[in-house]
Amino acid sequence: MKLFANKLAAMLFAVAAVFAVAGCDDDNTSDLRLDGDAWLTSFSLDGYEGIIDNTGKTVTVGVPETYDARAMEVTAITASEGATTSMNVGDVADFSLPQSVQVVNGDAYFEYTVNVVHDAARITSFKANGYIGVINEQNRTITVRVPTTADVTAMTTEIVTSEGATVTPASGQAVDFTNPVEFTVTYNTATAVYTVTVIKSDAPSAVFVGLAATIDGLGLEERAAADWMLLNVANAQYVSFEDVRTGNVDLSECKVMWWHLHIDGGIDNMEKFDNAAPEALRAVPAVKEFYDNGGCLLLSRFATYYAAKLGATLDGANPNNCWGQVEESGEITSGPWSFYVDGHEDHPIYSGLVTTIDGKHGVYTCDAGYRITNSTCQWHIGSDWGGYPTLDDWRTLHGGIDLGYGGDGAVVVWEYPANANGGRILCIGSGAYDWYSYDVDTTGDQYHGNVATLTLNAINYLTADK
Repeated sequence: MKLFANKLAAMLFAVAAVFAVAGCDDDNTSDLRLDGDAWLTSFSLDGYEGIIDNTGKTVTVGVPETYDARAMEVTAITASEGATTSMNVGDVADFSLPQSVQVVNGDAYFEYTVNVVHDAARITSFKANGYIGVINEQNRTITVRVPTTADVTAMTTEIVTSEGATVTPASGQAVDFTNPVEFTVTYNTATAVYTVTVIKSDAPSAVFVGLAATIDGLGLEERAAADWMLLNVANAQYVSFEDVRTGNVDLSECKVMWWHLHIDGGIDNMEKFDNAAPEALRAVPAVKEFYDNGGCLLLSRFATYYAAKLGATLDGANPNNCWGQVEESGEITSGPWSFYVDGHEDHPIYSGLVTTIDGKHGVYTCDAGYRITNSTCQWHIGSDWGGYPTLDDWRTLHGGIDLGYGGDGAVVVWEYPANANGGRILCIGSGAYDWYSYDVDTTGDQYHGNVATLTLNAINYLTADK
């Protein structure tokens, strides 16, 4: 569409020039043909009729759930009178990817994007008596954690499905969750069965802590991380910093607390962190008590600033080289992203992850085509900037233990020595450590699963001797 707009502007300029000359010489006329329409009026693939959006210049063709779209034939295509199309009846193309169709009429044209959409039957949100369910789409399971005092024999559900789908038992019904319950979702040719399990627990073994009062209030990046933890870490719960501060959560059995903080556009100093996370500051005494008593923390992205608040650092400093982009406009990676772990490739947090990258040991975290904010909290090492001329200076002055590095040698993964009662803090500040890719389907990303593996390794490492 941008190409068309630029061409149209050039055409109008040319027309204006012709008219200007015509004012002096009636024999001059324009050869441009802009009087014809260039609309796509019908389009079908393998007999499936497309829905044409002439405003957005798109065509959507719906097909059955398991339909093979890799070699679909154009079975119908028509356009405005006098116009021609770049695809014709009988053409075959791979419509598992978006394809373009140009409609040309003289010197005017439009370009349409054709998308083939498979029937889908999914549960996208699930609540029982207001308690949020964590959805595992791959395994079609939903886990809902509730207090031990909750009555699970008649819980009212709130269910959101993919567009047009229906679910049984229906949303709004009271359901007995004493045992796991199956929910069936249908839409045209698509059917999916989700098994919902309600688990009672008051004293979590691990918590994901956040600034929001409930998990629903988290942003997309943090929510993706929290959902994963609740599903993959035994007896894990989401709690707010206010819950921790006021004692509304029983941490007597908790071994590890994870805070993953995303801030669009990033932060680059402690004042900005204080302004962005007042709830976390108010909870410092309670979190420090947890840490001083032997509890462990995993701090990732901008949450790495919190280590200084808990007294884990020697110089009270925050990472000195920080930035980030906005979720919706993050850059699309042109190749795999990674960080290096030379000298620490045998550390437990990298179990099963280390490979050779550019002749060094490293860990891949996403492949090409991933939208990433590159939110980074790292320690720049060098006399040119940052306060730590050498890595040994950083170790001595700050008190950290380096475990991972950026391409320029900056420290992107580090930990602090255990305190007297065994409390430890592990920090991940690499811009390559990312949970959510805006408007990108990451299910086929060969490396993105490493983010979850790294996190699970980190949690197991922190809790290994607890």
